[in-house]
Amino acid sequence: MKIGILQTGRVPDELRDKHGDYDDMFRRFLSGKGFEFVTYPVLDGILPDGVRDADGWLITGSKFGVYEDHDWISPLEEFIRKAYASSVPIVGICFGHQIIAQALGGKVEKFSGGWSVGNVDHSFDGFPEDVQLLAWHQDQVIEPPADATEIGSTPFCKYAALLYGDKAYSIQPHPEFTADYLAELIPARRAILPDEIAQKALNNLGPEPSSNEIADRIANFFKARSLV
Repeated sequence: MKIGILQTGRVPDELRDKHGDYDDMFRRFLSGKGFEFVTYPVLDGILPDGVRDADGWLITGSKFGVYEDHDWISPLEEFIRKAYASSVPIVGICFGHQIIAQALGGKVEKFSGGWSVGNVDHSFDGFPEDVQLLAWHQDQVIEPPADATEIGSTPFCKYAALLYGDKAYSIQPHPEFTADYLAELIPARRAILPDEIAQKALNNLGPEPSSNEIADRIANFFKARSLV
């Protein structure tokens, strides 16, 4: 199954040699699950020719806000709407989660409650216990689209995961991140984080997050749709 990675951001230059770029993280995250990948650097204005150029689409995180005035945002939203209307499955992570919601009629804002950074317990439908995942966001979905069902949340982020039937699945945290990467990202981006938030996140990174469960869920979502 061919998955098109719609890359909307980049790993900071000083961390890229060690950790790779965002698309590399997703290739590792979903490795061994029967996928082949092709990357489209959407933030450079490069989109696929059509929504059926891949069997499914995965939209990455980004330092940009979905509500910002970048010339690639509107074409990406239109691509999302076309893929959705054509029932080509879409998965979105962080920025991807937000841009799917915005493209389909939801509302995204810079959250007045501030930042969520570090290892965070997420409550997901279908899991008997909370799932620990790495968060890095201030923006969040505050009004989901009419088609969306909330399937994951935290006390800080009500709409941490959304399901749009069998057409789209999106989550706010970063299951593709590792604790090692976040431990280096926080100092690299310390200037944008409140000191208390940054230090608390570093203190609580602990063991690797529970990403395998989410990788399985994403893989199953893509594959279930491919059998229809």
